[in-house]
Amino acid sequence: MRWRAGETDSRTDTTFLLFSGCVYGNECDVVASKCEQSSVLLKELRSSMMSEGSSFMKGLILGGIFCLVMSFFETFNSGTHSEGHEHLHHHLKPVSKDELQKLSESQMSDWTLQVRVYCLIMVTPKLLVHWATANDTWSKHCDKSVFYTSESSKALEAIDLQEQDEWARLRKAIKHAYENAGDLRWFFVARPTTYAIIENLKYLVLDKDPSQPFYIGHTEKSGELDYVEYDSGIVLSYEAMRRLIEIFKDEDRCPERGHALWKTPEEKQLATCLKYTGVFAENGEDAQGKGLFNKKSVSSLISDSMGQNPADVVEACCSDMAITFGGMSPSQIQVLMYGVYRLRPYGHDFHDSLTFLPPNDSDND
Repeated sequence: MRWRAGETDSRTDTTFLLFSGCVYGNECDVVASKCEQSSVLLKELRSSMMSEGSSFMKGLILGGIFCLVMSFFETFNSGTHSEGHEHLHHHLKPVSKDELQKLSESQMSDWTLQVRVYCLIMVTPKLLVHWATANDTWSKHCDKSVFYTSESSKALEAIDLQEQDEWARLRKAIKHAYENAGDLRWFFVARPTTYAIIENLKYLVLDKDPSQPFYIGHTEKSGELDYVEYDSGIVLSYEAMRRLIEIFKDEDRCPERGHALWKTPEEKQLATCLKYTGVFAENGEDAQGKGLFNKKSVSSLISDSMGQNPADVVEACCSDMAITFGGMSPSQIQVLMYGVYRLRPYGHDFHDSLTFLPPNDSDND
């Protein structure tokens, strides 16, 4: 169809005005159905513009803005419909001490041996110092830790995925971990700037069934989408991973490169794909309702608490059973390792009911 400024015949409908602003042709296909539903509104707007004598340019601008808005709507609402799976859990808490006391020693021992964690640590050469620090500290407490990188490094061992796009790289890492997990049934995805206490993670999922779909961490909301903050670490059960692998095959609902006109963070793309399979983000909390996964560093949390709760800084800051802290520097991670695993008051016993032994052949602290 050809169109010249000033022509207003029936062929020049609102759909044309809309798509004249969608300079990225493929993106228009994604929102076409939504665009057509808005034709009545656009006709009224076009009528107003035509009377002012510059309909083409205004239509172009209007179309561009509208296409961007609808693409944004598509991006954050594509996961609002699942396949009918019922969401049974929302705020996850660990088993209570009273419940643990009801178990025999052999039952508790069996539980601790069954909970094993595969850690996926996403790294890049530009974060080499963080990479080396994670490799030398908390990752040793994972039953299996694998570093996944965008490109190889001679200094440290990692799986080179040869992928610069963060979402595509995360997908490849998840697929590799799923295929190489062996009998491990819990997965922890983290950046090297995150510090994790794996024993506390095991305690959280101790009584959870990994054959059920779990997607746990520090939850946030974007529109209708609940997602887990990447900086706080992401916990996935074996069933959640299995469903992810399946939905990865569906490029319409879980595209590798995305349909939006701008880049969507991988944490939101992950949540959208999971939501299509009936897996929903869940906030990890302790018995008092305090968050276990923190997207901020310890120093930032304490600083915030000093300003907001000066009378009770530590109590208001963090859970005693915290699992992660995000945005940590290498030196902060080293200090926290010392405080968590080495510093002890002489003669004081915490009387924990469970003991999580280090992985075989591990040289962890």
